[in-house]
Amino acid sequence: MTQNFTGSFTQQEPIPQAAMAAAMAVMQSGRLHRYNTHGDEIAEAALLEEEFADLVGAKYCLAVASGGYAMATALRALGVRSGDRVLTNAFTLAPVPGSIAAVGAVPVFVGVTEDLVIDLDDLATKLDQAKVLMLSHMRGHICDMDALMALCDAAGVTVIEDCAHTMGAHWDGMPSGRWGKVGCFSTQTYKHINSGEGGFLITDDPEVMARAIMLSGSYMLFEKHRAAPPPEAFAQIKYETPNISGRMDNLRAAILRPQLKDLRTQCDRWNDRYRVVEDGLQDVPGLALIDRPAKEGFVASSFQFLLLDWSADAVGEVIDRCKARGVELKWFGGAEPAGFTSRYDSWRYAPTAPMPTSDRVLAGVVDMRLPLTFSLEDCALIARIIRAEVSAVFQSA
Repeated sequence: MTQNFTGSFTQQEPIPQAAMAAAMAVMQSGRLHRYNTHGDEIAEAALLEEEFADLVGAKYCLAVASGGYAMATALRALGVRSGDRVLTNAFTLAPVPGSIAAVGAVPVFVGVTEDLVIDLDDLATKLDQAKVLMLSHMRGHICDMDALMALCDAAGVTVIEDCAHTMGAHWDGMPSGRWGKVGCFSTQTYKHINSGEGGFLITDDPEVMARAIMLSGSYMLFEKHRAAPPPEAFAQIKYETPNISGRMDNLRAAILRPQLKDLRTQCDRWNDRYRVVEDGLQDVPGLALIDRPAKEGFVASSFQFLLLDWSADAVGEVIDRCKARGVELKWFGGAEPAGFTSRYDSWRYAPTAPMPTSDRVLAGVVDMRLPLTFSLEDCALIARIIRAEVSAVFQSA
């Protein structure tokens, strides 16, 4: 008898009871705005920033309205201006080039390898085209950060890390977000902690953080921040930095703080699910799994595999057959954007020359969410369904 999967790929776990209680306390106070504190009270947002900075080992942290806002703010704080060129991954999601376009800059796309990380050989040929790299750890895949930083440091290119999918992850023991000048994180519902929308910006650079805090809309209340530079860092910056409001409020901060305490446990649970799917898809003809290097301490809240050199019709048939059995797969190789999937050539505000090596990889990328509402048994069933349908299409080709 054919088995089907009946779970939801978009259903997240409930917000923890401790987070709901903290949110209720904020709502009862009525002081949701991060700077609306009473007496010696410390805002939830300020406490969250302090706790996140401590978690990743950063000097400074700013909580903001979204991961996309964090990336655009990082660019502005580094002095990127209209017309500047900014390097970024060809394989990423739309908010990454969107953040570059938001400051009037021009994305310069760098290729992707079959391991779904930035192509360092292609990067080396393009480092003379820009002074900033917006590095996307797309879908939680981390490249050789030692090699990347050596290339960028030698070329004088400043690195911003988009860590939307790598909160809690590391390369060779150093947390994601701590390799570049700035790290940007997301707390959108499908990320590793959930406030619906939200994000963080981290750095050790006092000038960059002072500019980011002013940009976020602190007015002259920057002394209410705790994971922040001293007041003297703002002495001149407060006069020359525009307010582009994107603050996190105390309600979302209250929801996030208990989740942050559970992050390590949650990361382990995601990886348990990833390994079950990975084990179930070993040695499937025509299907390539993604190599995960020993130095990559990943957090796998999603799963990717490659159907390299398959025809578009054959990939589409796999997607349709799996969907008919309840397994929702997304395909980054589609000619038209669909849902959250899109390719570098979909972003027509950022025209670029064709990238045939990357196009081959992107044409084969299949993606799947792994929410923690799935049991290990669910993951094993999902792997069996994918295995059966990929095998069936491959054999008939």
